[in-house]
Amino acid sequence: MLRDTAATRYVTPLREGGSLPGIVEADDLGTYVMKFTGAGHGRRALVAEVICGQLARRLGLRVPELVRIGLDPAIAPAEPDQEVQQLLKSSAGLNLGMDYLPGSLGFDPLAYTVSPAEAGRVVWFDALIGNTDRSWRNPNLLVWHGDLWLIDHGAALIWHHNWSGASAASRAERPYDASDHVLASLAPDVAAAAADLAPRVTAELLSEVTADVPDEWLAGEEGFASPQAVRDAHAEILALRAPRLHEHISLGPPPARRPSGPPGWLTGTWPHGTHRTSGAAR
Repeated sequence: MLRDTAATRYVTPLREGGSLPGIVEADDLGTYVMKFTGAGHGRRALVAEVICGQLARRLGLRVPELVRIGLDPAIAPAEPDQEVQQLLKSSAGLNLGMDYLPGSLGFDPLAYTVSPAEAGRVVWFDALIGNTDRSWRNPNLLVWHGDLWLIDHGAALIWHHNWSGASAASRAERPYDASDHVLASLAPDVAAAAADLAPRVTAELLSEVTADVPDEWLAGEEGFASPQAVRDAHAEILALRAPRLHEHISLGPPPARRPSGPPGWLTGTWPHGTHRTSGAAR
């Protein structure tokens, strides 16, 4: 179950992402990367963050702690940036916080080694949730205290953008091309990951994970009678997808254009727009 806290101060925006997340301080004395219901990506991105983040944590992958974080729009006038002010005003109420990891570094496969076992678990998990946003162009991985941490799952669970487009069974069979995955070149052991993780994706686990999504982020979903019906639909697809998922993952030849040379944090040079840190926790 997600903890509840409330934002007390908006510190700074993180402008790398299109949804304009921000670093905030909260009344539990924690510091969080906050993702807003009023952002352009909408509440479905937060639904995906909760389901995927909580599922990953329950499967033993490192994801910063997620919290339900309340926002009083009264803090908006203190922000000089008009874009931020508008975002805060339009996000009154319940939002999502991700524990902030100070000093974390954006993952670079040229500078940090991941074992085939760990790479396989991440690739398998991304295939399960349909995550296409973990490429070498945008890894959405952090290195913190020598460990690999997964962040930013708002673009996953793509089926909830078009519920009427296909059946749960057909979505369960959908292939996953991992050739562009940031860990594809590290010999991910997908078979071992499947043997370990697939049996753990049970109906009970999925019920617990989807229960963490607040009703207000699911209410009014077209084609569903209740928030619980939306939770059940997500759980059904994931439950059907997990057992044979490894048969639908392909690791083809990597794309021709790949990063080359040592990363900026080794050379001391940071090109404009490069991630020093990203949203993740203490």
